[in-house]
Amino acid sequence: MQKNLFLGVEAIGQGAIDGGISGVYAYPGTPSTEITEFIQENELAIEKGIRSKWSANEKTAYEAALGMSYAGKRSMVCMKHVGLNVAADAFINSAITGINGGLIITVADDPSMHSSQNEQDSRFYGKFAMIPILEPSNQQEAYDMVREGFELSEKLEVPVMVRITTRLAHSRAGVVRSEVLPENDMVLPTDPSQFVLLPAIARRRYKGLLEKQELFEKTAKKSKYNEYIKGEDKSFGIIACGIAYNYLKENYPKDDCPYTILKLSQYPVPQKFLDKIAKRCEEVLVLEEGYPVVEEHVKAAFKKDVQVSGRLSGALPRDGELNADLVAKALGKETQLGADVPELVVNRPPALCQGCGHQDMYKALNEALDKYTKGRVFSDIGCYTLGALPPYKSIYSCVDMGASVTMAKGAADAGLIPAVAVIGDSTFTHSGITGLLDAVNDEANIVVVISDNESVSMTGGQDSSALGKIESICAGVGVDPNHIRVLTPLKKYHELMVQTFEEEIAYEGVSVIVFRRECIQAAAKRLRKEKKMKDNPNK
Repeated sequence: MQKNLFLGVEAIGQGAIDGGISGVYAYPGTPSTEITEFIQENELAIEKGIRSKWSANEKTAYEAALGMSYAGKRSMVCMKHVGLNVAADAFINSAITGINGGLIITVADDPSMHSSQNEQDSRFYGKFAMIPILEPSNQQEAYDMVREGFELSEKLEVPVMVRITTRLAHSRAGVVRSEVLPENDMVLPTDPSQFVLLPAIARRRYKGLLEKQELFEKTAKKSKYNEYIKGEDKSFGIIACGIAYNYLKENYPKDDCPYTILKLSQYPVPQKFLDKIAKRCEEVLVLEEGYPVVEEHVKAAFKKDVQVSGRLSGALPRDGELNADLVAKALGKETQLGADVPELVVNRPPALCQGCGHQDMYKALNEALDKYTKGRVFSDIGCYTLGALPPYKSIYSCVDMGASVTMAKGAADAGLIPAVAVIGDSTFTHSGITGLLDAVNDEANIVVVISDNESVSMTGGQDSSALGKIESICAGVGVDPNHIRVLTPLKKYHELMVQTFEEEIAYEGVSVIVFRRECIQAAAKRLRKEKKMKDNPNK
């Protein structure tokens, strides 16, 4: 059979298309971004008219996906792990409302924090919501789980989480596609009260969710993605979760592992499998990418009958990604390390692109604040966060999306004047608007800098929800139009930028300075596309 060489994220996108999806909803966030981009560019998805535009943030994305499910259609919502924090309210409650059309939430976790603020494990959220979780061990399973996950969601009447990690998201393998399923017809819920979480209804539906837990576990026990493999050595057992099963197989390329293995890729953890491995083995090693979710579970289940090792015990590092060498070490196998990195080779720290508008903004900001003590600039998440590094050393915080505005407000409330917030255009519409509204309502003395490069540049230049709307949004939440200033961050305007900063710092109230210049990478991409169209007008 013909195989497609797919990244994990592409396999998920194709699985959604082939599974009869009618819409995908997402906010860009590595390592999940390419799922939506794949669907946006896929010819079959375009032909079928699958809805795939970006949302303002993960919460709006999740709620829209739930709305499509309400109408009976199959939908998927995609985000990285910290995005699930933003969507948590809708996510947790959707487990209680249940679904109508199949709903999959695909969450890409980022162990080792390649492009994230933390390493949180989304399986905890799935367990908290008490819904089934699918965790693929390879790209073929990623495709199959998504394609079949919509049917599972409709059968169990709840959202289903597909949890992947960076390494699976951004590595390739052969994937065999199955037939393309038709989209659902639009049909409204048969229970008119299903989505109305008034306390009396919510209590009833919550009891229903609790009653389904036994069904979820039985379904996981029968799942083809969970496998109990007896080994010759009865003293030792291995529970391998998701991609960790691949790392285990790399250590036994001839499938000659002597130990009993529980391959776990669908949750909740089936207790009958745990009972079997506990009766057979004296010691169990838990291999999982992320937090010790399963290790904690089996330690409680085994009590003192079986010795459990893993991330908690120190057999594996508590932080960072797993890999085949770490698994080999935990198994007592020899590992071959490469040569040490020569001293000549040094790490190249991340830096703003040459010609980036953020550079000119920071130079002007530093000069305007030179007369004050340090520690007055609160930043946000985006390319401009690199302003924390030399040669700028301009910013002093980066906590979560939107926190720049509210942290600056809190610092000003404490008496730190001037206090400056730096936030990007897409981050502003993601979660900065409400903070600005708080600042206006409280008449806070802050300067909000919106560094507008007209795209979601850090994740690849996706469309920004803020495009063409920033000034009207700021005026709409109550910022004095006389203190909404718009500048072009270029070297030739340096003195004007410094002067504007000084004027707005002197103003006692909320002021907004918008620095607007197209992302240099997006501009280069646009010019290449325009040239290509000019050279080939018929294509």
